[in-house]
Amino acid sequence: MEIAEQELLEGVKNSDESAFKEIYYKHQPILFRYVVYRVRNREVAEDITQETFVRIWNNRSRLEPSKSFFSLIAKVSNNLCYDHFRHQKVKIQHQFKLPGMYKKNPETEHELSELKEEIWNAVNEHLPDKCREIFLLSRNEKKTNHEIAELLNLSKRTVENQLYRALKILRKILKNYM
Repeated sequence: MEIAEQELLEGVKNSDESAFKEIYYKHQPILFRYVVYRVRNREVAEDITQETFVRIWNNRSRLEPSKSFFSLIAKVSNNLCYDHFRHQKVKIQHQFKLPGMYKKNPETEHELSELKEEIWNAVNEHLPDKCREIFLLSRNEKKTNHEIAELLNLSKRTVENQLYRALKILRKILKNYM
């Protein structure tokens, strides 16, 4: 972790609003892309991203500046995504209260849910920050390598290399699912 980020997190822990704003503006775009990919809905993703930072601010006294901030916000947003999905599931179940109208294969649903969780854990915990950002832009926002290169002020070849690296890491981590 960068020393500057660690100092900012110390500031946030001590209720420094300008440090919080700087951390927010640095991490909000990446977190938003991460959440959009999970929930597939921009409005819901905006709410979850905002709520993540609200919770960080409300619990700032418990921040550990030496630990990865992105891992923390990813974990908080993951929990909020799960809450969202549970709420959606309840809404769907109430829409189809008549017996036999709403049948799912629980085993397949569980396996799919488990796979999604493993993928997101791998993306969050094993991909370096820049690699994760490029991967999410490519897979989540469907941006071309050229668009990503322009957006991040990188060469197209660097983007390609980072995507190759991300996929290689993910294949290795998720080999049991292939």
